[in-house]
Amino acid sequence: MNLEALLADRLATAFHAVDGVPVDPAVRASQHADFQSGAALALSRQVGRPPREIAQDAVARADLAGLATAAVSGPGFVNLTVADEVLAAGVEALDDRLGVPPVAKPERVVIDYSGPNVAKELQIGHLRSTIIGDALARIFDFLGHDVVRANHLGDWGTQFGMLIEHLVESGGDAAGESTLADLTTFYRAARQKFDGDDDFRDRARRRVVALQSGDEATRRMWRRLVALSERDFMTTYARLGVTLSAGDFVGESSYQDVLADVVAELDAKGLLTVSDGALCAFPPGFTGRDGEPLPLIVRKSDGGFGYPATDLAAVRHRTRDLAADRLLYVVGAPQRTHFRMVFAVARQAGWLTGDDVAEHIEFGAILGTDGKMLRTRAGENIRLSALLDEADARASSPAVGIGAIKYADLAADRRSDYVFDWDRMLASTGNTGPYLQYATARVGSVFRRTDTECGPVRLTEPAERRLALALLGFEPALTAAATLREPHRLAVHLHDLAVAFSGFYETCPILRAEAATRASRLTLADRTARTLRVGLALLGIDQPETM
Repeated sequence: MNLEALLADRLATAFHAVDGVPVDPAVRASQHADFQSGAALALSRQVGRPPREIAQDAVARADLAGLATAAVSGPGFVNLTVADEVLAAGVEALDDRLGVPPVAKPERVVIDYSGPNVAKELQIGHLRSTIIGDALARIFDFLGHDVVRANHLGDWGTQFGMLIEHLVESGGDAAGESTLADLTTFYRAARQKFDGDDDFRDRARRRVVALQSGDEATRRMWRRLVALSERDFMTTYARLGVTLSAGDFVGESSYQDVLADVVAELDAKGLLTVSDGALCAFPPGFTGRDGEPLPLIVRKSDGGFGYPATDLAAVRHRTRDLAADRLLYVVGAPQRTHFRMVFAVARQAGWLTGDDVAEHIEFGAILGTDGKMLRTRAGENIRLSALLDEADARASSPAVGIGAIKYADLAADRRSDYVFDWDRMLASTGNTGPYLQYATARVGSVFRRTDTECGPVRLTEPAERRLALALLGFEPALTAAATLREPHRLAVHLHDLAVAFSGFYETCPILRAEAATRASRLTLADRTARTLRVGLALLGIDQPETM
């Protein structure tokens, strides 16, 4: 039951009847009542009437019988108090979906997230994309959309010629006993050799040509590198508890055979211009610091292809071949201009048409407690596996440690930077993952101490009423998280629910109450546990049975 939407519908009709002007009632939770609408203040500026007078007229016309009572306060706010019977019935009706129906018009949604590079270990820089992307995938799945997860691997390009040539000359075998950590060390050595040895640089470039032209020995070693990397990635994903599978890997290499066709199509549509020997698109509205048009380099002057070409090919494939309605790219904020330009060119090309939506789901950086980018003491990037090892060591269980990391990320607005602080993240109080896990475990302990059945809900205490309102706030919170692509809206709601339950638990005895009250309070506890479990699962956070 979405009380905000239900009240808004009733008030919208009433406000429209007052002055004949459509208005959003903007019903929101309030400290002064259950909900409040400030629509009369906005409408006053349009129709030239006092807002309090408008609010009084709207309240007189509103069909709220059996749902809520309304009163005008202050300069023209409408305070709404939901009937106890409505709250009780709504709580009792919460099922496994918590009253959230599947969407009426499911979309095919491609969510591009994580995106590591082959032959390099996952770093902390991959954490936010992986966590945020997976939460969005889970939420869209739950709402009934057809979700396609896409893990866009960096598995092509000059670095592979460099790495393969170094492995060959070192007598290495990527399919032998090597680990991804070994390959990362090999990669650093290969880079150092590439930068300081002209002969090796030439051999590495010839190896790239061999790779791109299909030389079987080179391709065989490249495939081993990819397979080894994917196995290691899957191990880390399993520890992190994300839903990416081996079938979701889509490497840059998968688009290589169509890049020439992508360029030809863009050129035929008059979207490419030769600039300094490169083929560039110049979508309108993008300029550099000098005020000159900003190019999107689709084919480089040496005939090679970079990220723009691959990303354009991906958009074309996802809309044309996968028939996607919505594309979500969960990538850091520094790539904002790149994706805006790619989407603009794709729309010019007709690959994004009509209601097709492509969005860059940007996010901020992870900072240390010193306010700087989080790195090791030596100034190097932190390996994700090392971070998870530390979580296991610091927390009472892997579920608590991983849950603390994921919740700290998801509880903040994704666009903001956030400080990675182990002490704060692992605290059992405050807005943390362990606090929510503890709240869920606490409810479970209640049911382990009784075999009394749940019964009809009776709201006789303020704490019971606050908990009922919090329970019925799940649907609007989830809807907002999906609509705005902001998982923190769900995380914040779950924390508010846990706080409401804590107040209820401390002031309203459950097992010591008389029979009817005990059965009612058990229902409130059951719905709380159900909501926390579903909500945390949508954020990708496991819940231990006991803590």
